[in-house]
Amino acid sequence: MGNAELLTAADVRLMQGLAQRITATRLDLVNGDTSYGELAWNWGKGHAAYGDGWFRRLWFSGDDLVAWGWARMPHQVRRRDGTVKDVTEACLAHQVHPGHAGLVDDVIDWYDTTAAGLERTALPCAADEFGLERWTAHGYETDPGSLGDTGSWTQLNERDLTDVEPPALADGFRFRTADEAGPEAVVQAHVDAWPRSAYTVEAYQDLRRTAGYRGDLHVLVEAPDGTMAASAIMWFDEVNKTVEFEPVGTHPAHRRLGLARAMLLHAMRRARDAGATHATVACLGAPGHPKARGLYYGVGFRELSRDAPLVKTAG
Repeated sequence: MGNAELLTAADVRLMQGLAQRITATRLDLVNGDTSYGELAWNWGKGHAAYGDGWFRRLWFSGDDLVAWGWARMPHQVRRRDGTVKDVTEACLAHQVHPGHAGLVDDVIDWYDTTAAGLERTALPCAADEFGLERWTAHGYETDPGSLGDTGSWTQLNERDLTDVEPPALADGFRFRTADEAGPEAVVQAHVDAWPRSAYTVEAYQDLRRTAGYRGDLHVLVEAPDGTMAASAIMWFDEVNKTVEFEPVGTHPAHRRLGLARAMLLHAMRRARDAGATHATVACLGAPGHPKARGLYYGVGFRELSRDAPLVKTAG
């Protein structure tokens, strides 16, 4: 396979399959940007706008995918609020099955060739000691900007769904699903929570076609005036009976009312009714970002693993 092959929806499904196989035995080795739900979210919301700069390489053992790399090249992000962000570095998402750990060298070589001349970033798992050694051997270093008190490193949190307390929703608010609310309201709920997002109705329609999406597990909170005050998607991995929250957000005008807490509890009870036994959610882990972490800890999640951001200067 050549360096210039673009990532396809069929590739993403294969990549999700590898995530499921690793989740079954070593969830702590599922990179923060390579989980079953994160792959679907990133593909669905972005491929129409940025897919022409998404290159991939796949490695197989027989019929089984055992490693992959997804290189996202420099691009310009035009947000709905009118601002523009120039992404000047290459970014790699990758996953290697622990039974084929040596392939990480092939992934790194491919990435260095594909993104030659650019600053390059990667997000291996902190628990992947062998992988981290190999990245270091190839000249990658810890990204100091990502690891400061307000850095952008993430942690993965988990909990079981055996005992989930009932939600207590503020008066006048009610729970809805995406199937009930409709595409326009669903997208507006996300944009209200994340004003600089580039999310669109078209991107949401693409998202609905990804594996693991279920409209009945995409939950929202409707405010008394009929607008959506909060929303969260749960991606259901039926093989491992686990759901992953991504994303979770609340409208700024409705924060500090306990809506996100109530929504998460309601969502987990719905997931349990659908057959899930386990839930995960990622959040920023640096000390300067306590709000989301406190929210998730408050509904029973605890840290399982974290990523280890790396960078290699251009050249």
